Amino acid sequence: MTDTLNPLKSAQNQIKIACQKLNLDPAVYEILKEPQRFIEISIPVKMDDGSLKVFKGYRSAHNNALGPSKGGVRFHQNVNIEEVKALSTWMSLKAGLLEIPYGGGKGGITVDPKKLSERELENLSRGYIRGLHKYLGERIDIPAPDVNTNGKIMSYFTDEYIKLNGDRQDIGTFTGKPLILGGSLGRDEATGFGVVITTKYVAKKIGLDLKNSEIGLQGFGNVGSYTLKYLIKEGAKVKYLSIRDESEKCGRSALYSENGFDYESLKKYRQENKTLVGYPNAKKISDEAFWNTKFDILIPAALENIITEKIARNLDVKLIVEGANGPTTPEADKILKEKNVEVIADILANSGGVLVSYYEWIQNQYGNYWSKEKVQEKQVKDMKKSLDGIYQIKEEYKTDLREASYMFAIKRIAEAMKLRGWY
Repeated sequence: MTDTLNPLKSAQNQIKIACQKLNLDPAVYEILKEPQRFIEISIPVKMDDGSLKVFKGYRSAHNNALGPSKGGVRFHQNVNIEEVKALSTWMSLKAGLLEIPYGGGKGGITVDPKKLSERELENLSRGYIRGLHKYLGERIDIPAPDVNTNGKIMSYFTDEYIKLNGDRQDIGTFTGKPLILGGSLGRDEATGFGVVITTKYVAKKIGLDLKNSEIGLQGFGNVGSYTLKYLIKEGAKVKYLSIRDESEKCGRSALYSENGFDYESLKKYRQENKTLVGYPNAKKISDEAFWNTKFDILIPAALENIITEKIARNLDVKLIVEGANGPTTPEADKILKEKNVEVIADILANSGGVLVSYYEWIQNQYGNYWSKEKVQEKQVKDMKKSLDGIYQIKEEYKTDLREASYMFAIKRIAEAMKLRGWY
């Protein structure tokens, strides 16, 4: 992995630039460049065929100046130390810009969950908690779903944690849980809904009308699918959709629909076929054609490092909304700046998930649960408040939206660390 594609190096560079622009004490960067705690564990799982396989699991707690660590756990074959550390760093920044009492956390297991049976997956999930439970808690570190994890996995986590914790029902230790186990309405769609909140806000700022904008969406997982759903609710048409396609050399292809995609139709087809390849209500185009299309708004909503230097040079776009974590390489970002492309950074664009996780955590503490309408109404209000603050920084320091987002977050974290006497 080169430094340019190393997410940790990328995160560290972003922090360094923000600290310099804010003229902060060098100690701030020294503290923030590495997590406060990083744990690597081995998880033995007895497989269905009788063999034993050992999986690597990780948990990173980046910074707790503002509160306990908070962040998801992903199950993916490419999970590695640098990625987990970087993601926990970005989570600290998300919490900082949202003005919620959390630091950043992140976890993962290096595994392809599609190759595991339900029993193997459950045992792997419980094994992860057995290895980490001493370092988790409602006021310590709070995991949540991420790539390839969901409410069911959180249920395994919660149950195992309670057993190991002397039957104490500290269900606020995990968020993204099923409703019956203390989950929050509006949590599943929170990240995608937040992508649309930020897209709508910034589009208006730069003079784009969502209803008449050419929009390209990359990915139809949790984030991408709900992004599409709520864009449609805003009256927008998404005509281009980049999807995973193992039959293609690059592993991706794209779909084009002249009249815009229908959320329910796509969802149903994927449920029935486990893929969007072959979706009948759209024309298949190459992934290269997707990235060479002229867009008003482009929303990468899958895995990181998708917008490379090569892709950035060819992009013809006015606004990029980073629904995924770290979808733009540092080299690509420089090119986008030169081309005056407005970018809503990932720590802002996809922060809706951690915000509603915070709401879930609050509801767990009080045993008082909110309607979906209340959750989404509060999410809109809180994210707009953060956007207002970020734009103030943007104007004050004459910088772009990405840097303003990092500066807004780091300014709050630095203040908390100073008050606590850390530097």
